[in-house]
Amino acid sequence: MIKRDHYEILEISRNASSEDIKKAYRKMALKYHPDRNPSNKEAEEKFKEAAEAYSVLINSEKRSIYDRFGHEGLRGEGFRGFSGFDSSIFEDFEDILGNFFDLGFGDLFGIRSRARAYSPKKGRDFALEFVLSLEEAASGIEKEIKLDRLEICQTCDGSRLHPGTEKSVCQYCQGRGQVRYQQGFFTISRTCSYCEGTGEIITSPCDECRGSGKVKKRKVLNIKIPAGVDEGTRLRIDGEGEAGDLGAERGDLYVIIRLRKHKFFKREENNLYCEISITFAQAALGTTVETPTLERSELLQIPQGTQPGTVFKIKGKGIKALESNRKGDIFVKVNIKTPEHLTKEQKELLRKFAELRCENLEVVDKDIISKVKNFFH
Repeated sequence: MIKRDHYEILEISRNASSEDIKKAYRKMALKYHPDRNPSNKEAEEKFKEAAEAYSVLINSEKRSIYDRFGHEGLRGEGFRGFSGFDSSIFEDFEDILGNFFDLGFGDLFGIRSRARAYSPKKGRDFALEFVLSLEEAASGIEKEIKLDRLEICQTCDGSRLHPGTEKSVCQYCQGRGQVRYQQGFFTISRTCSYCEGTGEIITSPCDECRGSGKVKKRKVLNIKIPAGVDEGTRLRIDGEGEAGDLGAERGDLYVIIRLRKHKFFKREENNLYCEISITFAQAALGTTVETPTLERSELLQIPQGTQPGTVFKIKGKGIKALESNRKGDIFVKVNIKTPEHLTKEQKELLRKFAELRCENLEVVDKDIISKVKNFFH
């Protein structure tokens, strides 16, 4: 019988990459897999044909020989069935056909896959959100929390057995943890659903935990939140999640930080930003103002002639970095507050001040008025 071209079988070009070859083979394997085509000899042959093509083209040395000499070049060392594959080639098949192996096809193609032996499950993780003020996040805080979580049953010590009883051998899989059956040219091995792969069953479960090995209990914990946490900071506390199966480790507790909006400060990383208002006289003559920080007030020197929008820095009074003791800074933006509801005397004084500075409060620049009129006409 004339053998078809390997590239034609996988429907790929001759310069296809390894990734292209894997994708093409996976597509063919899923399409013609005997489990999807029961009693279909044609699909079975195409499945084997695709597997042979893949085994040649995925191997750079064999592919080079095939590209130069065709099928004749591989005579004597070509495809000899899946039982002739080395372990690295089989791992490629297992990777590509992962969905089938996950379903328990232990002896697929006549070689045993890495069977999924039963193993105790790790306990479930917990996640909690803590809402903190900016002050609490900056200084750190200790909080008490109450968790309702699964703990190992004290009555059966997690064995799930009624005290004084023992497990029985699973009659469905005869204690092997897996069941096997023949389908076409496959010998299929699947995890026993009756005992979940343990090979044993419990006929007399513990009354306290109803055979689960765990019971729900309330646990009180004191959680230390370090200084410097920010919005979205995620802290992991090892081993404070739920208990695992007997012989497995506990889950972990994750604390996610949320921050309340502050009425005065805005935080960006470890720096704080705020705004203060001073009068025109203070800005012109200079002054000293008291500025809040997260610890205590600081005196801020405002030099004479300060302009609106000027930003001053108070060094080292921001938030401590979570990974070190270095602190950020506070940046203070100055706004000039214009006085309202002036008395007659105050107005006269301001006019006098303007005259002394040769500021004309009455005359409007005629050139500006002319330009505005021309613009609208």
